[in-house]
Amino acid sequence: MTTTQKQGQKPSSGITLPPAQAINGGEAVAYAMRQIDPEVVAAYPITPQTFIIEKFSEYVADGLVNTEYINVESEHAAMSACVGATAAGGRAQTATSGPGLALMYEMLWVASGMRLPIVMHLCSRSFSAPLNILCDHSDVMGMRESSWPMLIGSSPQEAYDQAVAMPTIAENKSVLLPVANVLDGFTVTHSVERVEVLPDEVVKEFAGEYEPDIWALQPGSTATFGTLDANDFYFEHKRQQVEAMKNSLEVVRTQLNAVGEITGRPMNLVEEYLMDDAEIALVVLGSSEGMVRAAIDQARADGIKVGMVRIRLFRPFPVADVRKALEGIGAVGVLDRAIAFGTPGNGLLQDLATSTRTMPDRPLLMDFVYGLGGRATPKQLFRQAVDEVLNMNETRVEPDEPAYLGLK
Repeated sequence: MTTTQKQGQKPSSGITLPPAQAINGGEAVAYAMRQIDPEVVAAYPITPQTFIIEKFSEYVADGLVNTEYINVESEHAAMSACVGATAAGGRAQTATSGPGLALMYEMLWVASGMRLPIVMHLCSRSFSAPLNILCDHSDVMGMRESSWPMLIGSSPQEAYDQAVAMPTIAENKSVLLPVANVLDGFTVTHSVERVEVLPDEVVKEFAGEYEPDIWALQPGSTATFGTLDANDFYFEHKRQQVEAMKNSLEVVRTQLNAVGEITGRPMNLVEEYLMDDAEIALVVLGSSEGMVRAAIDQARADGIKVGMVRIRLFRPFPVADVRKALEGIGAVGVLDRAIAFGTPGNGLLQDLATSTRTMPDRPLLMDFVYGLGGRATPKQLFRQAVDEVLNMNETRVEPDEPAYLGLK
């Protein structure tokens, strides 16, 4: 990186874009990874993440990247290799899905606790048993407290755009945390769509180089990494991570805006649809956005003033943005694609309840569980959710239990 080039800086205007690519979401992420050209990629193939690693390994074999690609024996080893590579001073990325994430769970905490800016692309998938390889958000909910900023896109295009931004978020000196780019399994990873990519040199300039202040292979370095920290300063180090997560929110906003200025595709922490005059709303994560929009359009045609809020930044949860989006809304349907067994509310509902609890006119909340194990949720089921939220708004009675959309 030159002395005048700053990480995340917008390149000069007048960019000539290469032809759009007809690719799936996994290949779109691999394309961005090639353009960034990290020093190390360590990963283990697992459905539905496999497209990312297959495509990136082709780039390695064809000599299109300088990356050291490490074939590891497990996902635990993949994250361990990324931890070592980043501590040594390199830029590292990986990718995984559901059970693979579970296998590397210990190392998620090691990566964040050591403040290592690793980028992981998480292709969301259900957990066994029974065996299921399809999409829900159980793995997303499983890592939400591990001190990783997490972005959830809704399409192959967003998966690419977020992948471009990821290193500049993780490596920001006020953050220095690993980050996760979440793609809904199969729905995004395997869907072939038109993806508008940036020129290689633009992405390379935007990402810049990873320049850590302290790294294990720095000549003369006496720094240690991951040492024992029993009861003397462990508490304080965790408190520092709280501040890093807080700092990451505005860094994410800034870097998404920077990518949006280059591409002409704005990306917000919270995306709103027909919320200006809405009286009720549905809140959703990820690729179900399109079907929810269709249901809302149908409800609007029936005279119901309903809108949608899609949360892109899942961690740190954008409380102020969510509260602003829900101002004046009487009732909200929360769409959870995972179950938090034994709790009074599922994951996204918990976040919404906590975020809105001190609002002067707190909206009523109703939880809907849908789409577990990749089950399709057609427009009519989301339309049914709109009717139930409308009824809650009229009766002003919150249900004690979640509803289950499409349960046999």
